[in-house]
Amino acid sequence: MENVRAKKSLGQNWLKSESAIKEIVKAGEIKPGDWVLEIGPGRGVLTQALLLAEARVVAAEKDDRLIDFLHEKFAEEIKAGKLILIHDDILNIDFSVGWKSKAEPYKLIANIPYYITGQVIRKFLSEEELQPSLMVLMVQKEVARRIVASDNKESILSMSVKVYGEPKYIKTVPAGAFEPKPNVDSAILQIKNISRDFFLAKKDLLEGDGEEISEANFFKILKKGFAQKRKLLKGNLGVGEETLINCKISPNARAEDLALENWQCLTREMGKIS
Repeated sequence: MENVRAKKSLGQNWLKSESAIKEIVKAGEIKPGDWVLEIGPGRGVLTQALLLAEARVVAAEKDDRLIDFLHEKFAEEIKAGKLILIHDDILNIDFSVGWKSKAEPYKLIANIPYYITGQVIRKFLSEEELQPSLMVLMVQKEVARRIVASDNKESILSMSVKVYGEPKYIKTVPAGAFEPKPNVDSAILQIKNISRDFFLAKKDLLEGDGEEISEANFFKILKKGFAQKRKLLKGNLGVGEETLINCKISPNARAEDLALENWQCLTREMGKIS
């Protein structure tokens, strides 16, 4: 079973680089007893490393072929309560019951299939009560670069992550570190200090004291601002220069030029107008 072939339909690429696995665990900042959620453990290579770091692991595996293998490989750890194996699609699991019903802090650490990257990030960052405190994900290199805005140009994706946490590009992982070899290089992405504090708005990022802002309104304005990236922001949003000045934004700015605090201010200012 160690030689089970990866399923293309499930986006499986087995990670075989020991150095990459060590970097993932290191980025997870694991302390003994930490709860870690792993998506798609596959043949259990990362799972083993997490257990050796003394994490308590919950691993969700969708592939029917791997469940018996994982139960056998980690029989002792499962019996000792160090590993909980869930046979289900991570996107279908209701974390308000069962393992996470107590809302204990946990970290999400995984080599995820590329095709569910966006769904996983959205699902877990936007959880109202069950957000992870930290995420470490293996994603496509270019996706990681876009999230951290390595070219100093922000995007809907980068702002949608930064509104909940602090992303960091940890390390590039070449395609040859996987089996089968994907068509692109990957990267280890860390997102720290995950919370919903931005929307609870204990503090205005530009002015000091703040007030709660609507999550729905924030994303509505963000999407509107990026609707036509080549246009100036004021044209996309239909606002006057006074609103931009109040938010310390240049009249000639485009959406990609704005920082998180500018979007927070715009959400408040446009809320006053509507």
